Amino acid sequence: MIECKHILAVVDAERDNQPALSRAYELAEKTGASVTAMMVVYDLSYDMTTMLNPDEREAMRDVVTNDHAQWLAESLSKLGFPNTDIVVEWNNRAYEAIIHYAIHNKIDMLVKATKKHDDLSSVIFTPTDWHLMRKCPCPVLLVKDHDWPEDGEIVAAVNVGSEDDEHAALNDKITTIANDYASLLKGSVNLVNSFPSTPLNIAIEVPEFDPDTYYNAVKNHHEKEMKAHALKYGVPDNKCFVKEGLPEKVIPQVAKDLDAELVIIGTVGRVGISAALIGNTAEHVIDELNCDVLALKPEGFVSPIN
Repeated sequence: MIECKHILAVVDAERDNQPALSRAYELAEKTGASVTAMMVVYDLSYDMTTMLNPDEREAMRDVVTNDHAQWLAESLSKLGFPNTDIVVEWNNRAYEAIIHYAIHNKIDMLVKATKKHDDLSSVIFTPTDWHLMRKCPCPVLLVKDHDWPEDGEIVAAVNVGSEDDEHAALNDKITTIANDYASLLKGSVNLVNSFPSTPLNIAIEVPEFDPDTYYNAVKNHHEKEMKAHALKYGVPDNKCFVKEGLPEKVIPQVAKDLDAELVIIGTVGRVGISAALIGNTAEHVIDELNCDVLALKPEGFVSPIN
């Protein structure tokens, strides 16, 4: 089961309600975790105070952070969270302060609200969201403002066609956590995997290449691997989806068709070009989703923030 002792909820001063804190407490009630509300503040006018001495600049920072801490305490009390631990930190890079706090306070889960686009039904992920998903070592749950009903659909995005050990381990982690959340939320797990389309350039350049044979071979391989993976974790066949196409198209479409409440996705902890490619794929997937997203890192991931 999910071992969650300390949840960090990021508070947004621009919101009247606090979906991240509501979701954090919802999880805390089910896991017994404690909750800390965190706000990162910065006043741009501080950059214009270099003529002041260090004590005066520090006094200015203290006034701003203390004012925000008082506002936060009053706001949480009005929202029904009067006994929440509060942390207010000064930093012009919010993600750095959040990740630093998460690492040094052994946070088990970070929860942050996403923004809904005014004109579209889609969710907007801010630069801070992206930094947290890329660099925070603990699971990052990005939530929208909605309830988690019982019997909801949970989508676990896996890559069963890969022979890479790191991907295989991440598949296991994603599916295990999906099952844990299904038990916690009384929902059901769906596995989704995409496989690549037939490369048309090869079909054109190599006369003996048979596109149908290639397609069937790739499809059968992914279906076989999906069946083995699903059997390992007790997921029935009718909850498994193996579809042709790019993951950034397949995963959001399955989530939409199922009206999923939560999509669980992994990011592989690599460096260099392969990390950029994998990161782009994960981000394109997430950018198309209109539900809560839980982003996981592989075991042994080391954050560049310390």
